[in-house]
Amino acid sequence: MASSVIVPSCRISVIWAVYGFLVLRSVFGDGDLFKSKAAYYGSSDSLGTPNGSCGYGSFGRTINGGQVAAASDLYKDGIGCGSCYQITCTNEKLCTQEGITIVVTDYGKGNGTEFILSSTAYSKLAKPGKAKQLISLGVVDIEYKGVSCKYPGYNLMIKIDESSNFPDYLAIQFWYQGGQKDILSIELFQEKNGEQETGKGMKRNHGAVWDVVGPPKGALWLRFLAGGYRRTSFEWIRAANAIPANWEAGALYDSGIQIS
Repeated sequence: MASSVIVPSCRISVIWAVYGFLVLRSVFGDGDLFKSKAAYYGSSDSLGTPNGSCGYGSFGRTINGGQVAAASDLYKDGIGCGSCYQITCTNEKLCTQEGITIVVTDYGKGNGTEFILSSTAYSKLAKPGKAKQLISLGVVDIEYKGVSCKYPGYNLMIKIDESSNFPDYLAIQFWYQGGQKDILSIELFQEKNGEQETGKGMKRNHGAVWDVVGPPKGALWLRFLAGGYRRTSFEWIRAANAIPANWEAGALYDSGIQIS
């Protein structure tokens, strides 16, 4: 696992990102337990939707065994994409005490709900033999808290979004984000003769998708600003592996790191 490097930055965009992050974290704290409601959406295979607002496509259907959800306030204009939450249903007759862990892959709200779960996730809230009764309710009271995502054997992966057009336009998203840190800013670097050039910032296009017009040429090193719950400082973390010079739309590259 690569070590984190603290890098000072005075970019206005970063300052505003951090400010917004702190405001959000004052509402949604580290490990705090919140009450809300959860509903579910139907699909032919009971998994996630390939059309989620986060932009994960088919990956969003099966990540975490299909235990995914659309979130309302916790979507946070896309910052919340890839975040994990432990959810327990408070109906003691129908629901387990352990609950489930879901990954946010979409935006959605209704009936005062914070989460709209895949059918797979919603059913797993239930005790054995009680899933049909729980589904018949449609909406249930829940308690939830933020937790680290667990992806054994997976590093943070860099997916080149299908909308990318080599070499003029690059869009990326992160898979297997893990940890309890949100990604707030991204910069790309090219190295020449062992020296690191000035970075070029990427912007959030939508959901989990970041992009840049006219990316640097050659192999690209990526670093991103990550912040955990209730932090007063933020870390610029550099990927251990570069995106290759001949990157391709749709390709998946190993960053060589994990976010704890």
